[in-house]
Amino acid sequence: MTDVLSQDLQYLPGVGPNRKKTLSDELGIHTFGDLLEYYPYKYVDRSKVYTVHELTGDMPFVQVVGTILSFETFKMSARKERVVAHFSDGTGVCDLTWFNGGKYAKQNYRIGTEYLVFGKPTVFNNRINITHPDIDEASKVDTSAMGMQPYYNTTEKMKKMGLNSRAVERLTKTLIEKLPTLPETLPDFITGPHYMMGRDEALRNVHYPQNAKLLERARVRLKFEELFYVQLNILRYASDQRRKYRGYVFNHVGETFNTFYRDHLPFQLTEAQKRVIREIRKDMGSGRHMNRLLQGDVGSGKTLVALMSMLIAIDNGYQACIMAPTEILAEQHLHTIMQFLGDMPVRVALLTGIVKGRRRQEIFDGLLDGTIHILVGTHAIIEDTVQFARLGFVVVDEQHRFGVAQRAKLWNKSANPPHVLVMTATPIPRTLAMTLYGDLDVSVIDELPPGRKPVVTQHYFDSRITSLYNGIRKQINLGRQVYIVFPLIEESERQRVGESEDSGMESDLKNLEQGFEVLRQAFPEFRLSKVHGKMKPADKEAEMQRFVSGETQILIATTVIEVGVNVPNASVMIIMDAQRFGLSQLHQLRGRVGRGADQSYCILVTPYKIGEDTRKRIDIMCDTNDGFRIAEADLKLRGPGDLEGTQQSGMAFDLKIADIARDGQLVQIARDEAQRIIDDDPTCQSVKYQLLWNRLRELRKTNINWGVIS
Repeated sequence: MTDVLSQDLQYLPGVGPNRKKTLSDELGIHTFGDLLEYYPYKYVDRSKVYTVHELTGDMPFVQVVGTILSFETFKMSARKERVVAHFSDGTGVCDLTWFNGGKYAKQNYRIGTEYLVFGKPTVFNNRINITHPDIDEASKVDTSAMGMQPYYNTTEKMKKMGLNSRAVERLTKTLIEKLPTLPETLPDFITGPHYMMGRDEALRNVHYPQNAKLLERARVRLKFEELFYVQLNILRYASDQRRKYRGYVFNHVGETFNTFYRDHLPFQLTEAQKRVIREIRKDMGSGRHMNRLLQGDVGSGKTLVALMSMLIAIDNGYQACIMAPTEILAEQHLHTIMQFLGDMPVRVALLTGIVKGRRRQEIFDGLLDGTIHILVGTHAIIEDTVQFARLGFVVVDEQHRFGVAQRAKLWNKSANPPHVLVMTATPIPRTLAMTLYGDLDVSVIDELPPGRKPVVTQHYFDSRITSLYNGIRKQINLGRQVYIVFPLIEESERQRVGESEDSGMESDLKNLEQGFEVLRQAFPEFRLSKVHGKMKPADKEAEMQRFVSGETQILIATTVIEVGVNVPNASVMIIMDAQRFGLSQLHQLRGRVGRGADQSYCILVTPYKIGEDTRKRIDIMCDTNDGFRIAEADLKLRGPGDLEGTQQSGMAFDLKIADIARDGQLVQIARDEAQRIIDDDPTCQSVKYQLLWNRLRELRKTNINWGVIS
């Protein structure tokens, strides 16, 4: 049966080479199986036939049976005409109208023949009108068996080739009628307890359901199967890795860790931090390779947890490293770690692209002879010239910014793969984490250190700019500092997420360069810094240092400050044109303030006219500081493929019917079933599960990049 579904689509009646090329180019549909898995995006109930007398202009799509009484043609221009057919079923008369294709209608539809007409009724000149209807000869259609009509997404190029939704539907119908019974891909011991429909029945019903109940059952079955095989693959991979690689055994918590804990801990650990450190210590002493994801909101104390874990590696005679995506963030980690350690005899070095010459060679030598205990750096760490004496523990920060191949290079710098702690300040909803990072154990720091006050978030329209200026002045006079973030650097740059080209601000704050000048005039009594991605690194660093030291009171910047900047005295974050930012970015930017004991504020400035999605984003930001709630909302608003970093993290597979944002319960059920099978058959050899392993092998031969799900 796999052979039938793998047949070239051009051999399906009604397709041919030209249509095949269009479907292939536009939708990636190459085979019978691809077309079968191109699912409808909506359905219209065609089980009911209305009378013309019942029709109103506010009804959705309807169908009526009757005859054409006559045609009329109205000239619209020299080359255009409107064709109207007067149609009746005996209860009333309505008009069928064609602005295009009227000539075809007059030639092919006969007066007096009974037709089934389907379309959207509107009112024009006090008469019911159906524009560009679907028309079938009534004698050739069994309306009692029509059920719900599927609608398929199409593109402009497809429509030019005559491949609109109705054409795709006809091709799919031809295929379904041609196919024999499709074999099952899930065993009874999975489908039975969950009362799931069989695969063949599900695939037929998802395209041509007789009613809404059958459609729902079909969709649940197909969604579950899709999610189940993704989870089975992830868990199989994780199980293989654990059996294949033994981890270093760090069962000794010694002087370095204890001295730090006793004499250098800057504040009391939160219960969440203690719990995570216990989880990491257990992994490191178990003899198996640790692969753990540490999630925690901005400012939750992930770096301290990472440092204490690295100290355990040092106590056991091994080195550690931490890799960050940018030089600013790497330098921030170095500074934080050095502050934490104080005068402890732990040697920490920084390796980034700007470290050159003798200094770079000294680092290489210190790593090789083991005198450097902790290396902090960017992707420079993974260069072949960087060799460690005994690398035992690796921390990867904001790991979604690194490709799989880059991360793998770190593992190869040690005889055994080092223990791995992956950190992210971008909270990931649980259902998405199960899919993106399914082979990692997950730890969560879900509380902030004591003394932190939640940031107050407010929404200002740009017409209140004077009031905003007064608030800025008041905060600076209290001794605080202020961030003002712009989405653009110069006029020509396009905004990332927005409803309008021009924010329409009265103060003309359209971009950072203009904004800087306007703000300098608005606050002549204060000193301002400016930072953006196009500046030379040295200039950027100098401006940042002026703000960090308190020499300047206002930092005007782009999202270059999204990560890696820690100024506890900065208590106000103003985000101009906030409608141009996604939820994740807004939350990350807000995390730059609220790091000191003072009350902090985040002001989201937008034009008065904003779209519904923007309004939802702004409302969520004002309602909560909880990064996980924000991430869940972001997932629902944008979908998994659009979330920052998910393309690199594992969303290379394209879910065709399941939706991780909305099918969380199914994700969990699929995960539980897959885990039960892996626990029972970790080597994938049992005859009982051969159907599953064979199907997984088939799926892995597709163009889905399963390997990146790690």
